Amino acid sequence: MAALVQSDNDLFHEVLRDVVFALDQAKIEYALMGGIAANVRGDQRSTHDIDVFVKPAQADKALESLGDRGFDIEKTDARWLYKGFKNNVMVDIIFKSSGPVYLDDEMYQRSTVAEFNGTTVRTLCPEDLFVIKALVLNEHSLGLDEHCMRHLNDLLGLLRVSEMDWSYLIKRARLGPRRVLSLLLYAQSLDLLVPNHVIRVLADMLEICS
Repeated sequence: MAALVQSDNDLFHEVLRDVVFALDQAKIEYALMGGIAANVRGDQRSTHDIDVFVKPAQADKALESLGDRGFDIEKTDARWLYKGFKNNVMVDIIFKSSGPVYLDDEMYQRSTVAEFNGTTVRTLCPEDLFVIKALVLNEHSLGLDEHCMRHLNDLLGLLRVSEMDWSYLIKRARLGPRRVLSLLLYAQSLDLLVPNHVIRVLADMLEICS
């Protein structure tokens, strides 16, 4: 009888479980971002890599924890990114996102656990995820390519699916109020629920900053 062959999807979730186990065992404060978080907090879509957001002080320890679980590891860019590889699945250990944005105590405390295809994962809250994804869209990534459209769809999916804490979103939007405001206005143009008072507060914030 022919041997059973694991599918790419099975291998992905096996690697994801290894990542979660390694980080938990090492007592790393982290939250998943990227495609997995977008699936949990917004619309369903395919994803093929694992994005882990950690505090800069724990980045080395997080990378070592993956190495101890059999991952091939590399310090890709000492300014913001390390990587791990296992069974053709890539893991990004991100310790500075665009903005720049760092995982802080409040962000970690607002992160929550949820089920993702049978695996318990900790992800950023929708408000932090929205701001981070908004700031990732810059002059280099903005365009009509698949990568850009995925980010835009993730942003809109968060607004469609998640119940947003608008006060907290406004607080986090101070990292990039113009970018966040522009995307919320775009969402309003598509008849997604974005309260007018949020638009006014962000617009006033820009007036204060100018």
